[in-house]
Amino acid sequence: MSNHRDQPQPPAWPLLDEAVEAALRRAFADGSWGKYHGPNCHQLTERLAALHGCEHVVLTCSGTAAIELALHGLNIGDDDEVILSAYDFEGNFKNVLTVGAKPVLVDVDAWTGQLDVSQLEAARSPRTKAIIASHLHGGVVSMPDARAFADQHGIAVIEDACQMPGAMVQGRVAGSWGDVGALSFGGSKLLTAGRGGALVTRDAAIAQRIRVHTQRGNDAYPLSELQAAVLVPQLDRLSERNQLRTENVSRLLTLLSDVAGLRCFVEGAGSGDPRRAPGDPSRETQPGFYKLGFWFDAAAFGCSRDDFACAMRVKGIALDPGFRALHRTHARGRFRAVNDLPNATRADESILVLHHPVLLGTAGDMQAIRDAIT
Repeated sequence: MSNHRDQPQPPAWPLLDEAVEAALRRAFADGSWGKYHGPNCHQLTERLAALHGCEHVVLTCSGTAAIELALHGLNIGDDDEVILSAYDFEGNFKNVLTVGAKPVLVDVDAWTGQLDVSQLEAARSPRTKAIIASHLHGGVVSMPDARAFADQHGIAVIEDACQMPGAMVQGRVAGSWGDVGALSFGGSKLLTAGRGGALVTRDAAIAQRIRVHTQRGNDAYPLSELQAAVLVPQLDRLSERNQLRTENVSRLLTLLSDVAGLRCFVEGAGSGDPRRAPGDPSRETQPGFYKLGFWFDAAAFGCSRDDFACAMRVKGIALDPGFRALHRTHARGRFRAVNDLPNATRADESILVLHHPVLLGTAGDMQAIRDAIT
């Protein structure tokens, strides 16, 4: 049996980056790496504000903390309800509980795997204070519909763009549709500082409430100067890298078009048309690809999703099961659900996600994925 170290490995992340190395050296040379209030956080804040068209930016220690702080900034607490997808990041559910509110789970769209905005009315109650709309695995939530619903009923929107910084969602940068947008700079993310996150908002009152909550003689949820220093040069290349990922997703989907049993999230986005391209200029949507999501049909492959993912890993392809659905991992008394959540149950059992580093590769790398699958 060959040693596991001899097996092909997925591409490493983060990449070796001369600009990031130079930023680290500058931070060492000017001493900003050890300061409370240096130039790097200020520069990052200005860059994020310009990118999102939002005057107020709060840097924080993680994307998870960003969602928690967004809830505080919106004055959400005891006896309030927050609507979110039943297939979402675990931290979003727990953040709602942390502030004393109750999660209300709605199903996902059968094509895109995203929050099904058509269920928002059924989920709404007099206690509903906010919607968390998370863009996941290359799919996008229909933000114009979510925004219109929220505005009609006086509900806030938290737009979780942690998986797709710099992406375009129907004419706006991801994160800028919400009353608050959340970003993550975790170790595997498209913009990485190992840890970290940010909130963006146009509402000065929301930003002020967040700052009041975090300033306790010092910042209780800090992003360091050194983290900010390495993020700025990555922002310089974000658009270029997002475009390359999009091009490689298009190549890969073309290569997989005759493979039964795998259907990509982005193929189903927009009017139920399974042939839609990942970037759709007519709708001004350009998804981000931290993960590329697929619906997996076990019957078509003759094996379980988890066994398939294991086989792909052996071949050096970072294809893994997605999240656990929230309604299947938490006691019923901790949330309210609109219905039996059949699509979220299916997502729990069948979603596969491809990790993004390979999407910065070559056409040959996309062919290698096709070869491994077939």
